[in-house]
Amino acid sequence: MAERAFTSRPTLRRIEAGDHGVGIGIYAAVLQALGLLDGLGELADPGKDSVGLALASEQLPERVRLRRPRKVEESDDGR
Repeated sequence: MAERAFTSRPTLRRIEAGDHGVGIGIYAAVLQALGLLDGLGELADPGKDSVGLALASEQLPERVRLRRPRKVEESDDGR
């Protein structure tokens, strides 16, 4: 497995142990070797992050007021 993922056995053990110091590229290589790389794109899809979407919608303003452009008053000489 380590050869197919182009990494070492100790690094695979670190991945299995959940070591957060392993780079995302190594995870991607291991997922590719396992045939699971397509799942990585789904994991990072912000449209499927229900917690993130809820937090973002809480920060939206309740009401937005648009400013109207000021009326330009005509001068006495007709311009």
